[in-house]
Amino acid sequence: MSKQGRSTRTRLDRFVSEREGVNRRDVRVMLAAGRITVDGSVARDISRVVDQFTHVSVDGQVLQANNPAYIMLNKPAGVVCATRDARHRTVIDLLHRKTAGSLHIAGRLDFNSTGLVLLTNDGRWSRHLASPAQGVRKVYRVTLENPLTPDYIEAFAGGMYLAYEGITTRPATLDILSAHEADVGLTEGRYHQVKRMFGQFRNRVLTLHRIAIGNLVLDPALAPGESRDLTPRELERIASIPARVP
Repeated sequence: MSKQGRSTRTRLDRFVSEREGVNRRDVRVMLAAGRITVDGSVARDISRVVDQFTHVSVDGQVLQANNPAYIMLNKPAGVVCATRDARHRTVIDLLHRKTAGSLHIAGRLDFNSTGLVLLTNDGRWSRHLASPAQGVRKVYRVTLENPLTPDYIEAFAGGMYLAYEGITTRPATLDILSAHEADVGLTEGRYHQVKRMFGQFRNRVLTLHRIAIGNLVLDPALAPGESRDLTPRELERIASIPARVP
């Protein structure tokens, strides 16, 4: 199972038993003696559920003290949206953080596409973000080889049939900015979807740059390859998806 798909929730007694190498009866005794603290308070409930970000100590010794991370990256072209790659630089390589190895990508971009990428160690948050049921809108600025016409707007809004999957895309928005530039809004992310939709008009996408995910807009102060943590306000805004407070 992938890192982001693994369950990280378990009962406190099981967690301490596995970490300390003791049986659960011993854990009950430790709880009764006030030797276990959870998030800074003495724990009493043996069935309390803890997750990967719960801080747990026994006799003052820290068993777990992970903190959630939510990062915005301005991805440049020629970088792979992967945690590792034998041939190319990855978005993880761009972070230069000691904890980068614990992160995964919440919404990938193609090798030559640019713009907003989110990285996190919170699998629950990224699953909510990617869930079709959430309908999180992603906006891409594209430049095209051939001029755009109003016909595109109606075609995108009505959904397009993709023969390879045998499905019709969800309605999408198309805002024409100039003859060769537009913003596309999608609530799904099928393989090369934007390029394939324009391909139905035999119009090649020259550049594709993601500018927004939900209510979160790429920070214009971030140069290609730069990143920063999301602010508490941004975490509140992004599609109302629950996040742990870092």
